[in-house]
Amino acid sequence: MLAERIRSSEEALERMEGKAAVEYKLDGERVQLHKGKNRVELFSRRLEKITSHYPDVASAVKSIKPEVILEGEVVAINAQTEEYLPFQELMHRRRKYDVEEAMENYPVVMNFFDVLYAAGKSKTDLTYVERRKLLKKIIDGVKNNKVRLIEQTIATKPEEVDRFMATAIENGCEGVMIKQMSSTYRAGAREYAWVKLKREYRSELADTLDLVIVGALHGRGRRTGKYGALLLAAYDEKADMFQSVSKVGTGFTDVHLEQFYKELEQHVISQRHARVETGMDMDVWFEPKIVIEVIASEITLSPSHTAGLNAVRPGYGLALRFPKFTGKIRDDKKPEDATSTEEILTMYKKQLKVAGPSPSKAGDEA
Repeated sequence: MLAERIRSSEEALERMEGKAAVEYKLDGERVQLHKGKNRVELFSRRLEKITSHYPDVASAVKSIKPEVILEGEVVAINAQTEEYLPFQELMHRRRKYDVEEAMENYPVVMNFFDVLYAAGKSKTDLTYVERRKLLKKIIDGVKNNKVRLIEQTIATKPEEVDRFMATAIENGCEGVMIKQMSSTYRAGAREYAWVKLKREYRSELADTLDLVIVGALHGRGRRTGKYGALLLAAYDEKADMFQSVSKVGTGFTDVHLEQFYKELEQHVISQRHARVETGMDMDVWFEPKIVIEVIASEITLSPSHTAGLNAVRPGYGLALRFPKFTGKIRDDKKPEDATSTEEILTMYKKQLKVAGPSPSKAGDEA
């Protein structure tokens, strides 16, 4: 089943008669799972057999009860922050050789969003709500972190769609899918029972940012015993506060991780620092002392971060999309010398002018 493009959250809800299911629109590969009694096969949307590209997914779905056809999206993830990564990262999994290495270096998750067949019967004539309920029941039986039910909310107001879309984009998605709750599954049809809302611009930031480390998440896998991701903040001079703008978990070498762990241990505190503002939960909090340099693909609106809160839209701050540590620790800068929230706001506005705003209210600001 295919989706039409719409230009705004208002248009989407009008076409859905005022109430709709809103899902993450992932930047991955659409996959159909066929699970038989003794066999698992994965197919692309062109019906190409791609099981060999994702042996970890094929293994993860073995606990699903047999005789089902499910539809979903395979997406590359940052193993430390669990944020979704761009489609280009997923393409490393298309290797014919070194599959084991690719699995380790480019982890993926399978996000299911529909069920077409189960218990010996087609489920395409069920409504979206009925199919979602059945799909959840099927996925709930899977006990591993490779398989997920796609993130979803029910919206009746445009601002609910916009807020969910901002969260989706902050987590690495392209936008959102908006689905009519009474719709059946019509294979091959492109109509307004499913619509997609995406941002119409993407702009690479031309400059780096110097940000303050204020918190961290514990590492996983190879990073166990170290920090997996760091919470970064910009400095608001007027409020004399450090306001969060990003988590970063990429760009670190093993040497960096060891160095950060030892140095940050000197600044661990029992709770969030009084001069730090954020909507994020962290495993560890630090005094705002260490400044590092990062690059990012762009700046987006965020319902979780507080840098520039309310400056563009009420209830939203600004966040970095796909941030990466450059390798530079700015020992030459005090925390108050970090990139300011005003600078980040200026970069955001300049980014819109350079790229050209989207016709969609939700798209140009989220």
